[in-house]
Amino acid sequence: MFGVYRVYGVLRKIWRTRWMKRLHWRLLWSANATFMCGITGVVRTEDGRVLLLRHRFWPDGRQWGFPTGYAKKGERHEDTIAREVREETGLTVEVGRLLQVNSGYRLRIEIIYEAVLRGGLESLALDPREILEARLFALDELPEAIQPAHRLLARL
Repeated sequence: MFGVYRVYGVLRKIWRTRWMKRLHWRLLWSANATFMCGITGVVRTEDGRVLLLRHRFWPDGRQWGFPTGYAKKGERHEDTIAREVREETGLTVEVGRLLQVNSGYRLRIEIIYEAVLRGGLESLALDPREILEARLFALDELPEAIQPAHRLLARL
């Protein structure tokens, strides 16, 4: 099992190289609609805590953030966030209102929805290829290594 995580560490370093970022962009472009839609879910519990994930491939010092992913061709954005949360954590969410739409890099758009965690963390089953850890945080206890944009989203 330890060898698997060592392989993921090597893959993470390769993934962050300049040429790999270019290849990553081309792969995503070919697999997605003309406009790539990055979808983020600000997932909260009934008591106001937020679900944050520590992402394996995000930059050091900024690995914590909300569940995110790309919409597949023809997929409703609300369904994208529910799918991403389920794939990355095994958890179920009820997607709520649209919070924000941002233009992104080149032909990318970022869409942010709020969502409510249903059933708590009992069914938590992380996808170790992408997610290192998942935790619930009170707004006044967000981790230092959270994406700056996600720190702001937590307060919306």
